[in-house]
Amino acid sequence: MEPKWSNNICKRALLTGLTLFIVLVFKPTSAIEIQADSEVILQNGTMGTLRCSFRSTEVVSSSTSVTWSFQSSQPDNQFSKAPYTIFYYSNGKGFLGVDEFKDRVQFVGDINKRDVSIQLSPAQFSDNGTFFCDVKNPPDVVGTPGRTELRVVVKESLPQSNTAVIVGAVCGALFLLVLVAVAACIVMRVLHNRHEYEGCTSLESVSSQAPQPRKKVESSLEGSRSTSPSGPLQGPVIYAQLDHSGSKNSFHKMEPVVYADIRKN
Repeated sequence: MEPKWSNNICKRALLTGLTLFIVLVFKPTSAIEIQADSEVILQNGTMGTLRCSFRSTEVVSSSTSVTWSFQSSQPDNQFSKAPYTIFYYSNGKGFLGVDEFKDRVQFVGDINKRDVSIQLSPAQFSDNGTFFCDVKNPPDVVGTPGRTELRVVVKESLPQSNTAVIVGAVCGALFLLVLVAVAACIVMRVLHNRHEYEGCTSLESVSSQAPQPRKKVESSLEGSRSTSPSGPLQGPVIYAQLDHSGSKNSFHKMEPVVYADIRKN
């Protein structure tokens, strides 16, 4: 009986060990995603924000921590050899790191909204370098820190804002639309005036042709007048009684006598 019982114990031990090995080796590891602006350009002496956010499958708790580090790009800077912690956040409180950023770094994010951004004011030329944003949200503790390259420049070196370009493009488009509308109104007015002018011309032509029959009547009258004799017209004939004998019993003979000649002017 002992060998059989011992074999069962060995089998159970081997099965338990294999199960633990599989769980420890093949257990999926939780990872946290950290996102930050790749590059930020600030004017010297102004205030700027270094944005950083994260994604995690776990609920944000008091054990969630945030670490901001800085490594200078200037060889003669004291922070050029390795990243130095400039800000640390945990249990709802923030802690400043090196004295170089002690009075110039402020936490402006909201960790419950997974925003862990900081504000830098005022920016200095010594701040040129790389800022690292690292977040731990247990059990999500494995992730690649976000990197932001900061460039502090003078005002003349600042790039043009995209907002100004967009506003200029919109204004140009509106101006072009106004020009098109004005041109369309002018063309329509010219066509309308031309149509009215052509209508008046046609009416004038009709009115000029209307009196033509009257001219024909006048011409016919003038023709009739031209056919009439242009010489003197004989006036009315008046009969007078003439006595040729001079006696009382003489025979009276009626002869026609022209009283007057009438000419028509």
